[in-house]
Amino acid sequence: MEYFDFIGKVQYEGPKSKNPYAFKFYDANEVIMGKPMKDHLKFAMAWWHNLGAAGVDMFGPATMNKNFGVKPGTMEYAKAKVDAGFEFMKKLGIEYYCFHDVDLVPEQLDINETNKWLDELSDYILTKQKGTNIRCLWGTANNFGNKRYMNGAGSSNSVEVYCFAAAQIKKALDITVKLGGENYVFWGGREGYETLLNTDMGLEEENIAALMKMAVAYGRKIGLKGDFYIEPKPKEPMKHQYDFDAATSIGFLRKYGLDKDFKMNIEANHAELANHTFEHELRVSRINGMLGSIDANEGDPILGWDVDRFPANVYSATFAMYELLKSPGLTGGCNFDAKNRRASNTFEDMVKGYILGMDTFALGLRKAAKLIEDGRIEKFIEERYSSWNGELGKKIRAGKTTLEDLFNEACKMKKTDEPSSGKEEELQEILNTILFND
Repeated sequence: MEYFDFIGKVQYEGPKSKNPYAFKFYDANEVIMGKPMKDHLKFAMAWWHNLGAAGVDMFGPATMNKNFGVKPGTMEYAKAKVDAGFEFMKKLGIEYYCFHDVDLVPEQLDINETNKWLDELSDYILTKQKGTNIRCLWGTANNFGNKRYMNGAGSSNSVEVYCFAAAQIKKALDITVKLGGENYVFWGGREGYETLLNTDMGLEEENIAALMKMAVAYGRKIGLKGDFYIEPKPKEPMKHQYDFDAATSIGFLRKYGLDKDFKMNIEANHAELANHTFEHELRVSRINGMLGSIDANEGDPILGWDVDRFPANVYSATFAMYELLKSPGLTGGCNFDAKNRRASNTFEDMVKGYILGMDTFALGLRKAAKLIEDGRIEKFIEERYSSWNGELGKKIRAGKTTLEDLFNEACKMKKTDEPSSGKEEELQEILNTILFND
């Protein structure tokens, strides 16, 4: 059965194309700064949104039919989603996918039965992967949806719930490795608290760290060679999440000695919820050597919750791709943790959402490369901090001065009251020129 029979393989046709089923900017094999575009970006399909999200919101039921012609909740339905997903990825030239365990199969009443379903379904996925370039990018466990996790998973007050979380993580790691995935994500959907009146924060953080250490040990044991990731989020569903933002998460990892195995999986919408920009979170991760993966989406500044729109903001995408090009590269790629709007309820809209997102990041990548090649902004930043390349600046940065030394230097200067201009408006004009000169 063909689910997306209205399209063949989506091709690159260039920015002048008016074909809604063609890429205008994403040319997979175009070389950008020494590497093909597809290798910079490593686009992945999010199993949960693309094959599962049906337009449900807190005020209304599903608006999209994603039954794929089969009764939901059955193994036949789980396999139909696999069929639809692989057809979708082949037609859009997407070589990776990401999943939660319960995206693949519905959770059963008995965990042993759930695991049997996962074994059968992952066997089926392997048959679909055979002969293709498609494989798992990373996996994760849904340790937040079931009511058992209402008080957290790794942060639960209950040791029994903690054991169930550990069991789900073990099985998700098994399936990830089985499907060729090299990375694993922790998104602490309920790793936080509502009030300190009933919370032992120290115990909860220590238990989360212990669970992560056990996951790393097991993952390495079964052959997981890549990175583990934390995906920061400041709130929602818990009021106070322990992984508030990149800086908080990096501090947590270093405190508990997890920073050699973990990097950041940064999501644009989560950055906005933390009152940061996407590029801020990417920069914090990059300068700490911990930028590993991107969840590609964007929020809505008018709405204060996680809306997971497909990326469309070229300014934001350019800044994000600048950070990517300045990093060693993404081991975890760009996963489209994005969903169609509730009123965009057709299979055609699914395809167009991905075309939009892939084109936006591709355009951002092209423009970021031009920004770097142009050099004016980087030259300005270098000149702005040039005093730190002088003898005194070098001594301070090398830790070879005392407070008394600097006191004496200031007294020799007598005064300094002429700080240099930041030239923000000029730099923004340069950015606009680069973005819109074609």
